Amino acid sequence: MTQPPRQFDVFVIGGGPAGLATAIAVRLRGLTVAVADGAIPPIDKPCGEGLMPDGIEALRNLGVTIPSEVVYPFRGIRFASGPQRAEAVFSQGPAYGIRRTTLHQILVDQAAACGVITLWQKPVRGLSRDGVLIGNRSIAARFIVGADGTSSRVRRWAGLEQHVPKNMRFGFRRHYRIAPWTDFMELHWGPDCQIYVTPVGENDVCLALVSSNQQLRLDAALSDFPALAARLADAPHASTERGAITVSRRLPRVFRNRVALVGDASGGVDAITGEGLCLAFRQAALLADCFASGNLARYQREHRRLLRRPALMARLMLLIGKHTRLRQRTLQVFESHPESFARMLAMHVGTASPRDYIANGISLGWQLLRA
Repeated sequence: MTQPPRQFDVFVIGGGPAGLATAIAVRLRGLTVAVADGAIPPIDKPCGEGLMPDGIEALRNLGVTIPSEVVYPFRGIRFASGPQRAEAVFSQGPAYGIRRTTLHQILVDQAAACGVITLWQKPVRGLSRDGVLIGNRSIAARFIVGADGTSSRVRRWAGLEQHVPKNMRFGFRRHYRIAPWTDFMELHWGPDCQIYVTPVGENDVCLALVSSNQQLRLDAALSDFPALAARLADAPHASTERGAITVSRRLPRVFRNRVALVGDASGGVDAITGEGLCLAFRQAALLADCFASGNLARYQREHRRLLRRPALMARLMLLIGKHTRLRQRTLQVFESHPESFARMLAMHVGTASPRDYIANGISLGWQLLRA
């Protein structure tokens, strides 16, 4: 669309999954909305390409159904560290391996079906008194959403850029042309990094490396994972290696006046959790409710609540990753007590109650002491 309307209820800056989900949620509440992005869809981003069961549910709540033919279901998570193995099955149904570009195109199509106005190759260059600036035009909006990622310009324009502690790590992703050897997503733990292996097709797997070393690449990292390297030795690459940054950060404020942040722009958790997309989809639904009621103070309160569980799980997993002896003892417990890993997985995807959190923590702590 070359000449969009001059006024909207909501204007979303950033057309990734977080921005599109927000726009879809806003339309479901009957408000007018536009999304602007400088890119052309489908937009890719290096990630593990696993959509957890809670993320699938969050999409369903937005009216987004993912066709079965574009996903590769997997039924649980497997941890691997040297010879140690532990696995658990999702209690609420399978997760999906899905290419990031495929997921983005599904969201683009759903947004169009809902009546979202999308402005591709139209970067927003700033905020105006009444709305946003695109080219030499000002488009008015009652509310503005910053969904423009970790290095959000909207966050800076709105005065929400705060110098808060953050933990930055680096991810690199590549696809391999090989039939999946398991119906689990595997998380391989190394001395200074982790590698996710996600089945994304009948003959495709996605490898995602995450570490604190921005110089480390997949080929070098695989030398610390001989069994995985041997399995992939003859598999041709199905994509080039691409990198991204993952940041753990909680902002003091995620809205000011009529501008609100969503997704990575609003803070985030380390990619080790695999919960980034689900978190963004839930924030999108919440923010749309708050726009409909005009109560952004509620968004501030509940945004913090939504972040709490993924942030806790990220801290626990990063702690396990940092300390070899603790990781060995933890996997020893999970191997000998599979129910402990199943309870941890339930906590991870949000199916455990607060009481379960406490009981599981005490149980795991006691088992670690005895291991």
